[in-house]
Amino acid sequence: MQSRRKFIRIAALSAAALSLFNRRTLFAAAPKPGAASFTLPPLPYAKEALEPHIDTLTMEIHHGKHHQAYVNNLNKAVETMDSVPSLEDLCRNISKYSPAVRNNGGGHYNHSLFWTLLRPAQPANAANAPTGKLADAITKEFGSFEAFKEAFAKAAKERFGSGWAWLVVNNGKLAIGSTPNQDNPLMDISDLKGRPVLALDVWEHAYYLHYQNRRPDYINAFWNVVNWDRAGELYGNG
Repeated sequence: MQSRRKFIRIAALSAAALSLFNRRTLFAAAPKPGAASFTLPPLPYAKEALEPHIDTLTMEIHHGKHHQAYVNNLNKAVETMDSVPSLEDLCRNISKYSPAVRNNGGGHYNHSLFWTLLRPAQPANAANAPTGKLADAITKEFGSFEAFKEAFAKAAKERFGSGWAWLVVNNGKLAIGSTPNQDNPLMDISDLKGRPVLALDVWEHAYYLHYQNRRPDYINAFWNVVNWDRAGELYGNG
């Protein structure tokens, strides 16, 4: 009974946070030069909502400290610009900007997207899989959902050092890959190109408090909290 009450409380908090989140423009920039152009988006769920797969303290530090630092440093890096493009346009033309803009702009974009691709943990044994056009495309491209998970996990495990694993769509075709540091597939300097559909942060700050050096365990836990509805929207389940 206590576990059920906790789940209901977290779900209510997450719904309230999601309502606030949906009223914000995720990747928008302020039009005035010299202003604080970018802001930290709120989490679309309560900090404890991903337990036990991603712990509350990690979420507090990851979102409130690491992501906030990328936002602060990006604002410093763009404060002398006559006009500040949207975060997506910044990424698409990242070769024109300084390393500070690349690192912190990528960090802000990647994390802002990542939070939306996670959902509150569901009761034990609840199914969590893509549906609709995305599910069909995954089966067509990779043979099965399980084969896709293995390929995605391999990309995440084999990313040396810090970086991200991605599922992208490019010219209507799905592809899996990874990027170093805070690069992403929108960037004109990235070897992996495409529109992000799914992302996984494999920097140690995303998992070390709970999983230490056990990155594969963190990757396995990730499948329990993937927001496949959001991934479907990004793919265009329509």
